Order: sequence, then C-alpha cells, then structure tokens
Amino acid sequence: MGETDIIYILKMIIIGLVQGFTEPIPVSSSGHVMIASEILGLGNQGFTFAILTNTASLLAILYIYRQDITRLAINFIHYLKTKNEQYKSDFRFVCFIVIGSIPAGVLGVLLNDYIAENVSMTTIAIMLFVTGVALWFIRNMKGVKGEGDITIKDAFIVGLGQAVALTPGISRSGATIISAIAVGMKQDTALRFSFMLYIPVSLGGVVLGFSDFLNEPNKADLAIPYLSAFITTLLMTYIAMKWFMGIMKNGKLVYFTYYCFIVGILLLIFF
Repeated sequence: MGETDIIYILKMIIIGLVQGFTEPIPVSSSGHVMIASEILGLGNQGFTFAILTNTASLLAILYIYRQDITRLAINFIHYLKTKNEQYKSDFRFVCFIVIGSIPAGVLGVLLNDYIAENVSMTTIAIMLFVTGVALWFIRNMKGVKGEGDITIKDAFIVGLGQAVALTPGISRSGATIISAIAVGMKQDTALRFSFMLYIPVSLGGVVLGFSDFLNEPNKADLAIPYLSAFITTLLMTYIAMKWFMGIMKNGKLVYFTYYCFIVGILLLIFF
C-alpha cells in the first residue's frame, strides 16, 4: 500500500467522521460531507459511497432505538390480531411513521438526481441559514404532545419537513425536530419521532441503491477505504446520537443556530 493509498484512506476516515457526527445533529450531514469533500479535494464520491455511509448511520440509529423498534413492531402485530386497546397507541405511532415517510419517499424518487446535480456551496450556505433561523424560532417552545397525542396532520407536517431536508444544507434531523416541536410535541417525543421517520426513508435509500453498490466497478480497490469510512461513520453516529440526546434533554438546540450561521458565513466568504 503506497503513501497515496494511505492518504486516501485517511481522507475517507475524515469523511466518515463528518458523516457520523453530523447525521444525528441539526446541521445537515449531506451539506457537511460535500464541504469536507471539497476541502479534501475528493469531489463527489458518488451514490455508492453515500449509500454506504448512510447505511452505517442507519445501523447505529437502529441499535440505539432497538428496544423501541422491537416494542412497536410487536405491539403493532398484536393490535392487528387482537384489536386490544393496550396496543393501540403503538399501532397508531407506527401508522404515523408510515404517513410521515411518504413525502420524502415520493420526492426522493422524483427529485434526487435533480437535487444532486444542482447544489453549490452557496446553496448549502443559504440552506444552513434557513436551518439556523428555524432553530431560533423554536428555541423556547415546550410542547405537550406525547406519542399518544400525535395526529395524522402532525405526522404529515413533520414528513413534509423531512422532504424539505432532501436539499443539502437543510438538516433532516433539524427539519423534522423543528416541525415536530412546532406542532406541539414534547422534545423527547419530537426526537424519537424524528429518528423513527429516518429509519424507513434511509432503508428505502439503501434498497434503491443496493444494485448500484453491487455494480460498482472498483469494489476491490475501494474495499479498504470504504470499509474504513463505514466503521468510522458507524461509531461516530452512535457517539454523536448519544450526545445529541443529552442536548435535547437539556433544551439547548439554540447552540446549533449559532453554528449554522457561522458555517454559512464562512462558506459565503471562502467558497
């Protein structure tokens, strides 16, 4: 392995760190990966790499929420079989996750290629400002809705927020958490619903991109760099998600407002 190969692997590890750290927090992982790739001189790593790192983040989120996911799946099936009221709340929650996933799923299929081809650093900067402003407006909101109080309208509005976040620079977690808090959800409910919405949309992306991954012509040459990025992304997503859960518990989302503004300004100045 030559020096050039080692440098490339190190760059992939850095991209994995960026993807993993920014995926859970409201600052746009896709935007930050594009910024990091530009700084490192990597350019666009392509759809296969994006699917790989997103899969790593997905696995970390699945692990963190494994007990909730298991409970929801079991109680959803129990309600279908028995119509027992004790399972109805979890049944409704799963239905709302499905409803909330529809906007991003539809728009992702229709517009993903267009969005990917029409994004610049200026676009990312502007979208970061938008994210920052939205975070500022909901900084003091204290919702009252728990999982059992969510409505179809709430789920669809949060789903629209996730669809808007298809644009790099608009944070997926930020858009969904902002939307959830805006419709009155408590912060812990908003966080859980946001990342439950992430799961089916991310799974859909993995399924749609699996054939591209299998047909990647340079799989053998890219195996070590891509594996390095995958492992780094997996571990960093887990660490960042645990940290962000503490941030949400303490109601400190406003800090990300300042961060989005600072990065947006730096992008406009240097790019």
